[in-house]
Amino acid sequence: MKFGQFEIHSFVEQRFRLDGGAMFGVIPKMIWQKMIPADENNLIPMVTNLFVLKAHGKNIIFDIGLGDTLTDREKKIYGANGVSHLHDGLEGLGLSEDDIDYVVLTHLHTDHAGGAVMMVDGKYIPRFPKARYVIGKQEWEMALAPDERTSAVYVPERLRPLEESGQVDLIDSDTELLPGIKTVFTGGHTPGHYTLEIESEGASVFYYADIFCTVAHLGVPYIPATDLYPLDTMEIKRKTLPRIVDQDVVMAFDHDVNTPLARVVKDGRRLVAQPAGQQ
Repeated sequence: MKFGQFEIHSFVEQRFRLDGGAMFGVIPKMIWQKMIPADENNLIPMVTNLFVLKAHGKNIIFDIGLGDTLTDREKKIYGANGVSHLHDGLEGLGLSEDDIDYVVLTHLHTDHAGGAVMMVDGKYIPRFPKARYVIGKQEWEMALAPDERTSAVYVPERLRPLEESGQVDLIDSDTELLPGIKTVFTGGHTPGHYTLEIESEGASVFYYADIFCTVAHLGVPYIPATDLYPLDTMEIKRKTLPRIVDQDVVMAFDHDVNTPLARVVKDGRRLVAQPAGQQ
């Protein structure tokens, strides 16, 4: 999709399944299953949608999916087979790992950062040899010292090779990565979670990662149980949704199976996502 002078493209890196109750927190199953039906094990289908932004002569990818180095335990946690389509997805856009200039990691959970590295001769190495990995400082520090709650989703041994290669750029406040491409700290899902707001010639795309992980999570109280600060997430939604609707923003949804890019419009009291096509 082209917007202003920029282009954004998406592809599915991997398909997986997670517990539906965990993904909707306090929302009863009789409500959320109408939007995303669960299987006999209460698991709902999800994907890792990756987004490649072409802007200012650079190739920028937002988060990087599960990757192909999952352990057997992680495959069970994520209901995944561990087959990543990262390379094929880039190839479909006429790109390779060498062509990526920035890897923007909104947070460091495995389903967003696992693909940042690959295994070569029994060692993890950065998957993108020429890229800068942009990561929140607070998120980085938390991920390198996980606790009992976060140890299943933060894997330090996959992150240290990025630091050792000298490719990590840590940010600790809202930052303009390039003209029109801004990181915005939110917290909520994790204390170091941040998002991207992109604007070119009056047209905008927002990537709010796990604050709005699927179209079904547009509602303010629809928050995964994995959010560490759900009340903060709710407040972020309250403040951001009016801007999204009023400014005709295209939203990029990281885990939605059917709608990676959409405009959000009001239909009475309801919010409706309309798939965004080519412009």
